Order: sequence, then structure tokens, then C-alpha cells
Amino acid sequence: MKKITLTLTTVAAVLLLASQVFAWGPGSGMGRGYGPCRQAGLERLNLTDNQKVNIEALQDAHDKATRPLRDKIFDQSVALRKMWLQTNPDKDKIAAAQKELRTLRNEMEDKDTAVRLAIHKVLTPEQNEKLANTGWGRGSGFGPRGGMRDHGGFGPGHGAGYGPGLGMGMCP
Repeated sequence: MKKITLTLTTVAAVLLLASQVFAWGPGSGMGRGYGPCRQAGLERLNLTDNQKVNIEALQDAHDKATRPLRDKIFDQSVALRKMWLQTNPDKDKIAAAQKELRTLRNEMEDKDTAVRLAIHKVLTPEQNEKLANTGWGRGSGFGPRGGMRDHGGFGPGHGAGYGPGLGMGMCP
């Protein structure tokens, strides 16, 4: 009996932990833009050492500054998902949560735009032209922005949305 209980408890714990990993979805990880794709479009520009340092500093500052906002977006997304999972979802609460989530995402997009414009200022006109031809910022996915967004109206788990692990679209 003890062996069965221990086995079931272990399996439940593993499933609980695994569900959290899978809930983040593909592309998750250490936050916005980390990993081999962080500067995929920028690598082709023959950046000077000074440009590399400046761009890395801009990206690191952006990552630090936006961490609380990304956490809020994630928390609000989880709260919205839980609202949709209710037996009788409350229309007004869902609408309010969606509105808040859109506001947070708009704020995040503004901050992303600001850092991308700052990066453009570090580059020469020739590098900016070459960067534009690489498709920098297009990312992967569908739609005019190059990625799917979770508009919150399709129920839990639909769309990529913003959240921990999603890059600024720097991978062509």
C-alpha cells in the first residue's frame, strides 16, 4: 500500500511540474530575446565592438526594465485563462481582464518599439538598410507583425500573446 501511495504521489508531482513547463509553451525560457536568436539579424551587420556593447547594454536594460511588466502580463493571462475555465464565466470580469491585458500589451509594445529605435540609432545608415533587408523584427508566425497574438477572446490557451520567453521578433 505504501509503495502504491508513494508511486501515485511521485507521478502526481511530476505531472504537476510538467504541466507548468508545458503551460509556458514553445519558445519559453530565460525571457525576452535570450538565446541564439537574440541578435540573429544583427549578426550579419559586421558590428564594431562598441556597437555590440551598446546594443547589448540597451537590450539588457530593456530586459530588466520590462521584467515587471512581462510578469504582470503573464499573471493577467493566467487569471483570464482561469476565468474562462469557470463553469459559468463572468462576462464583465472577462471583459475587464481582457481590457487590462490589452493595456499591458500596448505598454510592452511601446517599450519594445523604443528599444528597437534606440538600436537603430547605434547603427550606421548602411547597417540600418541591411538590417531592414534581413527582415529584422518580422519573427515567425502569421499576420502582418509576423506573429500570432492572443486577443483573449478565444478562451484559454489560444494564441501566443506576450509573456515570458517571447523575443522582440529579432529572429528572421
